[in-house]
Amino acid sequence: MQTLFKNIKGDRLIWAIVALLAILSFLPVYSAASNLAYKGGGSNTFAFFVKHFMHLFLGFAIMYGVHKIPYRYFRGLSLIMIPVVLVLLGLTMLQGTVVEGASASRWIQIPIVGMSFQTSTLASVVLMVYVARYLSKIKDKNITFKESILPLWLPVFLILIMILPYNFSTAAIIFSMVFVLAFLGGYPMRYMIIIVGLGVLSLTMFVMAAKLTNGPLSVKVETWENRIRNFSNGEDTEADYQIEKAKIAIASGGINGVGPGKSRQKNFLPQSSSDFIFAIIIEEYGLIGGALIMILYMWLLFRIVIAAQKSDTIFGKLLVLGVGLPIVFQALINMAVAVELFPVTGQTLPLISSGGTSIWMTCLAIGIILSVSAKREEIKEQENIEENPLEILSETI
Repeated sequence: MQTLFKNIKGDRLIWAIVALLAILSFLPVYSAASNLAYKGGGSNTFAFFVKHFMHLFLGFAIMYGVHKIPYRYFRGLSLIMIPVVLVLLGLTMLQGTVVEGASASRWIQIPIVGMSFQTSTLASVVLMVYVARYLSKIKDKNITFKESILPLWLPVFLILIMILPYNFSTAAIIFSMVFVLAFLGGYPMRYMIIIVGLGVLSLTMFVMAAKLTNGPLSVKVETWENRIRNFSNGEDTEADYQIEKAKIAIASGGINGVGPGKSRQKNFLPQSSSDFIFAIIIEEYGLIGGALIMILYMWLLFRIVIAAQKSDTIFGKLLVLGVGLPIVFQALINMAVAVELFPVTGQTLPLISSGGTSIWMTCLAIGIILSVSAKREEIKEQENIEENPLEILSETI
C-alpha cells in the first residue's frame, strides 16, 4: 500500500475528492439500480453494483496510467487523435440509430468486448487538449482571424457538426467550453464574437433544414423545441414527467432524507441511476447529502484552478482548465436540471452516475490534470535538491 501511495503523484486533494465522489456513488447507484433490474425482467440489483464498480475500477486505472505520462506528450497526441475522433464520430453517425423516431446515434458498438462507447465524450476531451495546444502556441502573438480558421476553428466546427444532430446538449457544452478556454487563452474578443455569430447562424440553418425533412432529424429538433418551450412556459405535459418525479423526490427528501435505499421515486423516475441520480441522492440523503455533493464539486473546481495556476507553462495552465472546467460545468448542469433550473439535457453527474464512458472520460481528464500537477511537484523536488544537496544525500544514506 505504501508503494502505491509513493507512486501516486499530483495534487493529493484532487485524488481525495475524486475517490470520495466515487465512494459516495455506490449506494445511490445500487439503490436506483432496482428500477433497471425490474425493467430488465430480473431482480439482481447486485449485478448493476458490480458493473458500476468495474467501471470505476477501470476509470481509476485509466487515471493512474494517464497521470504517469508527462503532460507535454498530450500536445502531440491531440494532433493524432483529432482525425481518429472524426472517424469515430463518422462511424457513429453511419449507424443511424433511431429511438422513438428521433436520431440517437451517440454510441458505437465494440463487437470484440460486446459493449458500447459514446464517442462524443472522447471527442470533448481530445478537442479541449487540442484547443489548449493551439492557444498556448499563439500566446502573446498577433494573429489574424483568417490565420486561426483552419488550425483552430475548422476542427472545432467539424466535431460539433457531427455531434449536434444527435446530442445537442453535448455540442452546446463543448462549444461553451471552447469559448471559455479561448477567452482565458487570450484569443481576441472581436474574433470570438464572429465565431459566436457563425455558430448561431449554423445552428439556425441546421434547424431550418431539419424541419424541411420528415425524418429522424426533424423529430429530434421538435424534441429540443418542446423541451425549451415547456421549460420556459412551465407547462405540465407528458414530456415533463421526469422533472415532476425529480421534484417529488427532492421534496420527499427534506433535510435529512428518507434513508439509504428507501427512495420511492426511483421506481417511477426514468434514468434514475444516471441523468437524475442527484434527485435520488437528495431524496435518500436530504439536502445535507445534496449539499455535500455540491461542495465536493466546488472543491474540485478550486483545486483545478490551483493546479492551473501552479503549472510552469502556458500549455499546462490551459490544459488543466480545458479538461477540468467541463467536469464541474457538466455536474452543475446535471444538478440544475434535477431542480428545474435548466431544461432536460441528458447529461450525467460525473463520477457518480452509472455509465462506463462518462466515468472513463472523466477519469481520463482528471488524469491529465494530475499529470500537470505532478510535473510541478517534480520541479519543486528538483529545486529542493539543488538548494539542499547535503541534506538529501544524508537522508538517502
